[in-house]
Amino acid sequence: MNKFYNETLHKLETSINELEIESDCSIQRIEAAIQLILECLSEVRDYVIKRGFKNVEEEIYFFKYQKPVIVSKLIYYNAIYKIETRRPYGAKRIRKYFTKELKKLKRFFDSNIDFYKYYRSNNSFVDEKFFVRGKHDIRLWLDTFYFEADHRFSTSHDYKVAKIIANDLIQVYLEDRLNNINVKRGSDNSLKWTASKTALTELIYALYSHGVFNNGNTDIKLIAKTFEEAFNIELGDFYHTFMELKARKINRTKFLDSLCEALIKKMDEKDEK
Repeated sequence: MNKFYNETLHKLETSINELEIESDCSIQRIEAAIQLILECLSEVRDYVIKRGFKNVEEEIYFFKYQKPVIVSKLIYYNAIYKIETRRPYGAKRIRKYFTKELKKLKRFFDSNIDFYKYYRSNNSFVDEKFFVRGKHDIRLWLDTFYFEADHRFSTSHDYKVAKIIANDLIQVYLEDRLNNINVKRGSDNSLKWTASKTALTELIYALYSHGVFNNGNTDIKLIAKTFEEAFNIELGDFYHTFMELKARKINRTKFLDSLCEALIKKMDEKDEK
């Protein structure tokens, strides 16, 4: 099981990372990530149902530590998809919206405080009831979700573990967005970069390569930092992104090419009037 699981998880995470480079739209990227995770879960489910486990210890380990990692990714991306597609306009309204989403996470924590303590403390004395199939105890903090799940691939608490892992990631995401709003200067009319981070990285390296700043005597990090501050965006490891662009087999300057096409089209429209 461990070999299969590790290989499957690595394949999934590699595919999701590749989406960060190839997809220009964050919503489309999230949709694609969700599809990848669903396919991965289906593959793991089929393996578990077909092969089972060597012993109870292996079963507990899978449902307590392995399956929740994959399911947490599904919960996380699905939550981010809903958050981003429902996000309102205007800094004040967005701040209120993100704060409300954080309160939802707090309510889940408060409602499951006993299990949080059990899981965070790495206890194991009730593991056979929590993480072995068919061993549920209705007195032990069961979710309605469990009764509707496929019991061949679910225990009473593996989803709750996945929810805990996902909520930590969602909290970081929301707090980061709130922090960006709070430190943002200027009005709600400030420019916001709405293309992909990969596209901006491509543009930054093009400008750097052409030496348009300070007669070419400017460090790439300074240029990147300036763009990050101007458009209130975090590029992360932009050098790694550039290396991924270099490794593309075709269309390595995808964004720059699209800029040229858009500009030529606009010029042609002017000529026609």
